[in-house]
Amino acid sequence: MYELQLPSAYLNIGLIVVDIQNGFVSKGGSYDKLGMNTGEYRKIIPAVQELLSFCRSKNIPIFCTEAVREAGGIDLLLNVHRILPKTREERLRIPICVRGTWDADIIDEIKPNENDHIIIKRRDSAFQDTELRVWLQSVGINTLIFCGVDTSICVETSLRDGFNLGYDVILVSDGTSSGIKKHYETTLERVHDYYGLVMDLSSLKKMLNVFESVSKGEMEIPHERMSEFLEKHKLLDLRSMEKVKI
Repeated sequence: MYELQLPSAYLNIGLIVVDIQNGFVSKGGSYDKLGMNTGEYRKIIPAVQELLSFCRSKNIPIFCTEAVREAGGIDLLLNVHRILPKTREERLRIPICVRGTWDADIIDEIKPNENDHIIIKRRDSAFQDTELRVWLQSVGINTLIFCGVDTSICVETSLRDGFNLGYDVILVSDGTSSGIKKHYETTLERVHDYYGLVMDLSSLKKMLNVFESVSKGEMEIPHERMSEFLEKHKLLDLRSMEKVKI
């Protein structure tokens, strides 16, 4: 576990890696066969590899999601929706990430190890009808780092659900990607404005290293520096606020 005791906060951190699977990312996968923009997804692989290495070095628990479908089609969106955007029809033309196939596997470049946790999901959110919340609660995690694909669909949906369940959330900007640049940029702006932190991997590593030094009593963060951080990320300054008493 990676637990940080700061002057005004306690952090227990976990990493959520969303849907970096062959069907979505790899050449020869379902999305590639459909002519979708998988090259944008592959660009983030080095950053995700570095993020995984960093988290493992810090003993931060890693939870990797796999979006899967059944070969028989029982879980297709068409079975439950009467209003369905055309952007979802690729799931009908070519079976995508069918459970038990290479297509559904997490790519080799970021293959989970024996200490990582695999979350099987059937819909966009990593929380819907999965074990994720139970597992996070069982180890006391309260802060989630998100990376993966697609930024504006499964990553954003999972992050929003996490926020609304009470988790603090951080989105790694160079560890996530969308096939449509505008959608990627909109999600980053939305998360920054309404949900939590958005930062690149380098900034995340620096922040956690500083917090770790503070937690160990090796340094203190000057009031002015913390104020600058809060202002940059549009965060409330909870140091001067009392909890509302009912």
